[in-house]
Amino acid sequence: MIYLHKILPLLISPIMMVIYLLILGIIIKSKKISSAAILILIFFSLPFVSKKLTYYLEIDYKPILASDIETADAIVVLSGMLRAIKTKDGYKYEFGDAVDRFISGINLFKNKKANFIVFSRGKLPWSVGMPEGEYLKKIAINYGIPAESIILTEIVENTDQEAKAIKKLFPDKNIKIILVTSAYHMNRALNVFNAADLNVIAYPVDFKNNSKNFTLMDLIPSANALSGTSYFVREMIGRTYYKVKYREYYE
Repeated sequence: MIYLHKILPLLISPIMMVIYLLILGIIIKSKKISSAAILILIFFSLPFVSKKLTYYLEIDYKPILASDIETADAIVVLSGMLRAIKTKDGYKYEFGDAVDRFISGINLFKNKKANFIVFSRGKLPWSVGMPEGEYLKKIAINYGIPAESIILTEIVENTDQEAKAIKKLFPDKNIKIILVTSAYHMNRALNVFNAADLNVIAYPVDFKNNSKNFTLMDLIPSANALSGTSYFVREMIGRTYYKVKYREYYE
């Protein structure tokens, strides 16, 4: 069950729904169903649709200046920003879109918002290379963060395990942490961390819904827009999964 909310987005993503309909249309020889599949694909590939869905995910949060956030006991940076690349000399690592999580965590520390920064040792069973936090610690030291101020969690595979790992590090209810993650992910993360009885200050970063005027390009289907709608489906499934799992907390 641990991967249910990770597998479901793949099975009911927009592209898979289109594939299901196309297969059904072919089997029962229905042009209407096949045409509906194409229309659904076009709709979910429209940039303006993707933007609206992304806006919904981030609607509760706005960017915050590091100088405006209150001080806490630790800064917690959630994983999900690295990719491993295999070379003849071993694995090399590059940052993905969520690199703002790392940069913001470093910035908060340098603004003296906490005495410790915590990196999650995120590693999925199918991942290769070292756990993410171990690499981030090395880079953070290169950025001037003292090694003694960096804490790593145990190996974790999802947001729920990250919250529980942080609770093990800080069992005292009076400990206050600044939680750094992507804005679209903050709603889910915040609720899971609260369910773990952690005192959390939200610090959303990595906003996807950038501001720009509507143009004709927003009516032209694109792979990036389809990816955005898929993000929406995945995140909503994740939120629903944890809402059911921690229904007593939500009630």
